[in-house]
Amino acid sequence: MADIAPFRGILYDTQRVDASKVLAPPYDVIDPEQRAALAAADPHNVVRLILPEADSPDGDRYQAAARTLDEWLGDGTLVRDGSRAVYRYHQIFRAAELGDRTVTRKGVIAGVRLEPFSAGVIRPHERTLAGPKQDRLALMKATHAYFSQIFALYQDAAGEVERLFRKVDDRRPDIEGTTGDGVLHRLWRVVDAELVGRLRHVFAPKKLYIADGHHRYETMLALREHLAGGRDLSQYSSAQYGSMFLVSMDDPGLVVLPTHRIVHGLPDFAPAQLLERARAYFQVERLPGAARDAARIRDAIAHTPGHQPSFAAVFPGDADAWQLTLDPHVNPASVGLGGHAAVLRLDVTLLHGLVLDRILGISAAAQEAQTNLRYLKDTAATLAEIAAGRGQAAFLVNPGRVEQVKQVADAGEVMPQKSTFFYPKLASGIVMAKVDPEEDLL
Repeated sequence: MADIAPFRGILYDTQRVDASKVLAPPYDVIDPEQRAALAAADPHNVVRLILPEADSPDGDRYQAAARTLDEWLGDGTLVRDGSRAVYRYHQIFRAAELGDRTVTRKGVIAGVRLEPFSAGVIRPHERTLAGPKQDRLALMKATHAYFSQIFALYQDAAGEVERLFRKVDDRRPDIEGTTGDGVLHRLWRVVDAELVGRLRHVFAPKKLYIADGHHRYETMLALREHLAGGRDLSQYSSAQYGSMFLVSMDDPGLVVLPTHRIVHGLPDFAPAQLLERARAYFQVERLPGAARDAARIRDAIAHTPGHQPSFAAVFPGDADAWQLTLDPHVNPASVGLGGHAAVLRLDVTLLHGLVLDRILGISAAAQEAQTNLRYLKDTAATLAEIAAGRGQAAFLVNPGRVEQVKQVADAGEVMPQKSTFFYPKLASGIVMAKVDPEEDLL
């Protein structure tokens, strides 16, 4: 069962700071230049907690984050709620890939009991790497805090959860701010015990599917073990719970965007030879004049006979694009690709396994290390890169679908690297949580 709980969140005091200047993207998408810009916008930006810098030449940057957290709590920049709550969260955004329409994604932030993946209650769809987990665990050990949420999905076709928040959504939000990507973030405290009780009842039989934050989820499990120190924790200890943003799979604002691939630096790369070898597995179709037409490529690969997996290739100096659609007579399992049928039907599985690895010789390990491979989110920008000669080929893919994530997770499998891009990212600092093994949430 999915056990959710209210918690005493830590929020910025918006009488002291402008939320738009102190919220930040997740730590793993912030480069050094962006970190410097965020810190310059306001010295209280949460980037100082999620990507801390040592406050002396021989200092520990994780301990620096702990001191900063204590300082901000002490001077009132951050305030911990006196009552336990769940937190309603809206993200309002636009994206060129969506035709530039305005979209609102709605969900709820709550404590969620940490379970090993083997229990089947919380299900992953990505493989994790050791490095990021070591870094986040060091930060969590130093601060005993969560500065951002795991993003998870649940099934609720009847809309039971959303109905509980109708009156909440009509109130003025407690926090409102716009991040640098143009996304408007709104947050409401919900302390109504009856609503929280009904919410816990609705979630009890559900499975949760991690959309984003696999590394941090596994790190939360490791932190729990560290804080327990070999003893049994109280059933409702805050160390037993992670912090999650929960969104219905049926939410109309749940958007998944594609992540395209650019290949570069391969010796003796020849587009004609690649396409010829690809015909052993794919139907290859020329799309005349489409190499600069993002909308046309998106439409072509999204609509294929029998919903066959499909992606497109574009090469420098070629005005045409090339659509590669799995040949109906080819069974991916019979040509040496392993895994569950749910994985073998993904266009990124076929791209990585047959084209990148088998035809171009970029091994799975090299793909993971991003050797000879770059990833871009925007279709038009990807086409512009190739038109400018910054790469040998671009492979444009469909966005992963939510039902595919569920199917893969239910099968106990994982998707290839960067198969899903749930847009937009959550704002770090929108609500934070203290982790104290001696404090119970219920």
